[in-house]
Amino acid sequence: MTAYMIDKVCHRVGHDDAFRAALDADPEAALAEFDLTDDERAWLIAGEVGRLFELGAHPYLLGHLTRHETLGITVDAFSRRMVAARDERIPPLEPAGYLTAT
Repeated sequence: MTAYMIDKVCHRVGHDDAFRAALDADPEAALAEFDLTDDERAWLIAGEVGRLFELGAHPYLLGHLTRHETLGITVDAFSRRMVAARDERIPPLEPAGYLTAT
């Protein structure tokens, strides 16, 4: 995955109204200028932010997709998909000692 290209798309969504409108109108055409794999393009269009995060896309930049519900990505859908995502770089959380029964 080219995380940089996904991040670049997300940044542009947050800062370029014309691009955002083009992306909503015809995602394939709007994404054609970016060097994305077929899977990356499909995951973006499908709003699979959790999958993109798992593969290295920056969560803050992925969040730009929710601001105007670009590609139909609502805050609720974003939250569900990100919570379900796994990031092997981050160890699983352990319950705090004071929360466990003794």
